[in-house]
Amino acid sequence: MSHRAVLEVIALDVEDAVAAQAGGADRLELVTDMAADGLTPTVAAFAGIRAAVDIPLGVMLRLADGFAAGDVDRLVGVAGELRAAGAEEFVLGFLGADGGVDLDAVERVVGALDGCRWTFHRAIDRAADRDALRKQLYGMPGLDTYLTAGAAMGVEEGLPTLLAEAQRGGEPGYEQTILVGGGLRLEHVAELRSAGIDAFHIGGAARPGGWGGSVSAGAVGEWRGVLGRE
Repeated sequence: MSHRAVLEVIALDVEDAVAAQAGGADRLELVTDMAADGLTPTVAAFAGIRAAVDIPLGVMLRLADGFAAGDVDRLVGVAGELRAAGAEEFVLGFLGADGGVDLDAVERVVGALDGCRWTFHRAIDRAADRDALRKQLYGMPGLDTYLTAGAAMGVEEGLPTLLAEAQRGGEPGYEQTILVGGGLRLEHVAELRSAGIDAFHIGGAARPGGWGGSVSAGAVGEWRGVLGRE
């Protein structure tokens, strides 16, 4: 494949961000509280990381564990504060109790993003109907990526779904980049790339010491090497 694959790394703080960029990450997903699978970082945390690195930052908009939107007014307010601090890319995704996309919550939050690019995250892997979710979000301003493992349990289980969705690129609801993450391992990369997928997201894989430790530039560099540097 002629073009460089994108490598996104989860960063919790400045130390993570600097190490990830040093290892060759193309972009970062900024979160806090991985015990809750990643919540919105503070504006101060965003600002510190933005000052420390020069690669794109996707900022999580999620206030509580789970995929319900919760306090949408607060989400809209937080999104506005982050925009005012210079955030330009976001990560979000909300489901209703029926497992369908919470379109009202998504529309309200996206409305606060001023047209910024955003990723619909792994809520898609918990959706009752992935195809219906994509169709409902079709045409949503700024939506350029789906972060997905293909299945709630992770890439190992979701691989057939990811490969099938990659073949639908360009269909309504399938124009967005597929960013693969969630139990992603180096041995998955060759099959995914051969299917035309060229965006990859790692969290724990960048941390040899687990979530209690920081991102390792060396671990990120190993992924960069496998994905290619050109």
